[in-house]
Amino acid sequence: MNPGILLIILTLAVGVAVYGLRRINIPRKAGFEGIEVPETAEAYNRISRWPQFRVLRLMIARQLACYAPSGILADIGCGPGYLATLIAQRHPQLEVLGLDASDEMVKAAESNASNLGLSDRVKFRRGDAANLPLPDGTLDFAVSTLSLHHWSDPSRGLAEAHRVLKPGGQLLLFDLRRDALRFFLWLVHFAQGVVVPAALRRANEPLGSLQSSYSLTEAQALLAESQFKEYAIDGRAAWVFVWARKASQEAAQLPVRG
Repeated sequence: MNPGILLIILTLAVGVAVYGLRRINIPRKAGFEGIEVPETAEAYNRISRWPQFRVLRLMIARQLACYAPSGILADIGCGPGYLATLIAQRHPQLEVLGLDASDEMVKAAESNASNLGLSDRVKFRRGDAANLPLPDGTLDFAVSTLSLHHWSDPSRGLAEAHRVLKPGGQLLLFDLRRDALRFFLWLVHFAQGVVVPAALRRANEPLGSLQSSYSLTEAQALLAESQFKEYAIDGRAAWVFVWARKASQEAAQLPVRG
């Protein structure tokens, strides 16, 4: 190859790589999930079975295992229930409950659990993060994945999670971060334009989820203003893990990473 052309290609490749590794800075824009529409809910259910989402659930399950969950666990915003059933399979000692604000998602989750023979071990019911249908001090553990950015009132959602946890109960949140690396934004645009079903494109997904998610700094502010005094935030390339514990006495804040 001509040395001049090779130099141009290498220069472009380095430029794209450097630019792609920068974090984006876009204003937050609340999204429309649309999961009460049967066609959209079915599309969410379908793509949740794709390999990349299975890998994502395995990653979340590994993170959850670090905290040795026991007792009663609820998946808040459980969607079609695949994470809840995976948790039940990996932790047979747990009593697992899935909660979702969409009746369509609850129906899909019940069907998926039944197909896996887990209907007796995993229960699903309708429940909004801002008004959880559980008594105070019910749960030993709560998880919520790719749901925080859809909460209409995240401060209230955190307060509700705190309310329903027992003293010493733990919360694990996983979500996108709006200040993701630019490479991820490019990937999201490609997925929305080429890969995802038409019903999700009409709901502006997955771009809408990225635009409505929180930056690492915003996530830190939400936790700092919450009733959780012991928490840790781990920011990754395009997502964030938040762990928090409800304590009976004040505990030191753990450091923010990422």
